[in-house]
Amino acid sequence: MSNSQPNEQDDIQKYLEEKAKQEQEKQQEAEPLSAYDACVLKESAKVRELIAEAQQKTNERSENE
Repeated sequence: MSNSQPNEQDDIQKYLEEKAKQEQEKQQEAEPLSAYDACVLKESAKVRELIAEAQQKTNERSENE
């Protein structure tokens, strides 16, 4: 049962990331981004990737223990 939980969590994470991308694309179409906004979006995407990697490593460690 613990094996299904990380998969569900990964699926939810992927779904939320996809929704965030779609929302960003809609906003970009509506109005051009300033350099600051573009930088903030780029950095927040990096942060999300780092968080996802950390969660994945934590899940792998807890499965190995």
